[in-house]
Amino acid sequence: MKIYTKTGDLGESSLFNGARKRKDDRVFNALGDVDELNSAVGVAREFCEEVKGGEGVASQLETVQTYLLDVGSACATPITSSTPEKLRRVQFDSELVQILEEWIDSMDEELPTLSQFILPSGGKAASFLHLARAVCRRAERSVVPLIDSSDVEDSVGKFLNRLSDYLFTAARWMAMKSGHPEKVYKKSKLATG
Repeated sequence: MKIYTKTGDLGESSLFNGARKRKDDRVFNALGDVDELNSAVGVAREFCEEVKGGEGVASQLETVQTYLLDVGSACATPITSSTPEKLRRVQFDSELVQILEEWIDSMDEELPTLSQFILPSGGKAASFLHLARAVCRRAERSVVPLIDSSDVEDSVGKFLNRLSDYLFTAARWMAMKSGHPEKVYKKSKLATG
């Protein structure tokens, strides 16, 4: 089977439920943002594997990547226009939010209290986790309209919201583990003319 099908050459593509939509439809915007998030998480995972003690976070990130494929499946199967059979195949597990919270709480126990804003920093693993967090926020903004129109379960939005919290906490934890200090935000002093 060839990787290219040529079916999208005229600006349309198919959803999981078989419906064809324009590639600039909000569903495909959400799918693209979730796909980009998955790629950013993959890069962060690779850097976490290089840090002594980062294997646990790398393993969690691999799990997150599989959850993100489930998020994509949920987006590609709009509730309002899919058969019950298709919807059963893409149900999103609302317990994933609790798993993320447990991971956050576990890392948070080891981290110093955050009393100032920090800049995305802390070494390669931490910096890429911060980048993934920013992409996660964009993916969440893209999925919210699908939730508002009842095409995606609200548990998907909750997962993405909690995932950005997890990525922020994981970035701080990886900075600590790798021995790279976090850069604290300092108000810039603009020269006056």
